[in-house]
Amino acid sequence: MKITWLGHSAFLIEGRNKVLIDPFLTGNPMAAVSADKVKCDIICVTHGHGDHLGDAVEIARRTGATIASIVEMANYVERTGVKSIGFNLGGTAKVLDTSITMVPAFHSSSIGAPGLEFSAAMPVGMVIDSGKVVYHAGDTCVFGDMKLIRELYRPDVAMLPIGGFYTMDPKQAAMATELLNPKIVIPMHYGTWPLIEQDPREFERLVKKSSKAKVAILKPGEALEV
Repeated sequence: MKITWLGHSAFLIEGRNKVLIDPFLTGNPMAAVSADKVKCDIICVTHGHGDHLGDAVEIARRTGATIASIVEMANYVERTGVKSIGFNLGGTAKVLDTSITMVPAFHSSSIGAPGLEFSAAMPVGMVIDSGKVVYHAGDTCVFGDMKLIRELYRPDVAMLPIGGFYTMDPKQAAMATELLNPKIVIPMHYGTWPLIEQDPREFERLVKKSSKAKVAILKPGEALEV
């Protein structure tokens, strides 16, 4: 499996299928690729904020990819004329040869539409099995039930926000790593703007104190073979 960080919380997973997660590319100063260059089969969206929903509809319209999201967001994106599958916490959706399980995240969620902004149900994390098991936490703080995610799904890779302010910071993310016990952890959702500027090496230092997980610090556009 190949995992490429596209900047912020956006990743492209190339396993049994090509899975794009939280494709905020247009307007992202860290984006490694423009939205019109991405190819994928499935798009996972953890919540409705613009730095996560991002270019999902436009990319799905161009590629024919299916958007996987919580059911209320799926109802919204279907109205834009793209394919979607909406499910909910604890549920697993099989899309092509990839299994996606929806797990909790503690954050907020809304969608900005022309002339209004409205609630987009709740934010989620996603456990994606496309050859290896990858946990994308979405935007969240650390929470004790991450231990259940570990026990139920045994993630090989965890993608955790470390930016602070809107999500957990390096200290909380290191504790999340301890709870999850993945083989590899990738920091995300940091450095995009000054408000979430963080040193990923500090996160790595904290992880080494309490976990055997390997910290993979990627640059936007850099890939990791798992």
